[in-house]
Amino acid sequence: MSSTEHGVPVVHDVAVIGAGPAGLSAALNLVRAKRTVLLVDANRPRNAATLRSHGFLTRDGISPLELRKLGRTEVEGYPEATVVQSVVDLVAPDADTDTWRVHGSWRGTELEARARTVVVATGLREEFPSLPMLRAFYGTAVHSCVECDAYDKAGQPLAFICETDDVVDRALLIAAWTDDLIVYTNGVAPLDDAGRARLAAAGVVVDERVVEDLEGDRTGMTGVRLADGHVEPRTGGFVRPVWHADLDWLRTSGNTTTNGDTPESLEGLQRDTQGLLVVDRVGRTSVPGLYAVGDVTPPGPEQLIVAAGHGAATAAAVHRDLVGGLADLRDAVQ
Repeated sequence: MSSTEHGVPVVHDVAVIGAGPAGLSAALNLVRAKRTVLLVDANRPRNAATLRSHGFLTRDGISPLELRKLGRTEVEGYPEATVVQSVVDLVAPDADTDTWRVHGSWRGTELEARARTVVVATGLREEFPSLPMLRAFYGTAVHSCVECDAYDKAGQPLAFICETDDVVDRALLIAAWTDDLIVYTNGVAPLDDAGRARLAAAGVVVDERVVEDLEGDRTGMTGVRLADGHVEPRTGGFVRPVWHADLDWLRTSGNTTTNGDTPESLEGLQRDTQGLLVVDRVGRTSVPGLYAVGDVTPPGPEQLIVAAGHGAATAAAVHRDLVGGLADLRDAVQ
């Protein structure tokens, strides 16, 4: 797809990269502000394995895929919207035209587009502990979002598999829904005496042995199998993934590499220690004309309704900034 009209490139007001709740909400509110929006969706949602989403007002229990479908249909209903499926491999500012270049491809179809502003809403990639059966139970018996799914696990014998240094705080949060919780550090997550004492005071059991796998069948998860052969009966639980923000496609220029092999990162773009995009309260990044919403911004993964709210707030900011002129923003976002 090439955004051209009579040989002249079409410049969209906004390119929204990503069509989860944050990106869809941003796109919907922007088209209702009469902004021309290019919504680019790779259709690779992080929550694809989840059967039901919770906590989204009027949509509690809906499939996250259905929620995305409904949102995309709403956006596509506006003439100001152009919705395409593509995997973006380049977003870069073009100083000569004062626009952003957006490039991608999907099944042999190339995307080449221009936009005055860009909203990054691509979310995160999850990296799970290396347990062969984890994926089989993820989204049904095992979840990552406590606020979303703990209600349906209340009172059950649960496992929490965590290899990161926030193990204590996350375990205590889960323990609010059950008094039968075992934390599995897999021999990796760091625990000091103070952390062990906090968990013990809450009635949380800690097992620091190596986990070999989860057990169960088509009816569900039945237990956690340790490397020494012991199997602890568990009906479900939670896992703490490590999240990665894959943003190599945000570059300073349209050049694909520097010195032949290294992508040239977008100059001046601030990221935190986890690699998430640093933004102000309405989604402005440190680069004028570039915004970010949803899980790709601190603090990371949040409930769908929160992400949608962020998308709406950022859409309002983008519209106001376009009205006022992006050149005035440089001092505000540095």
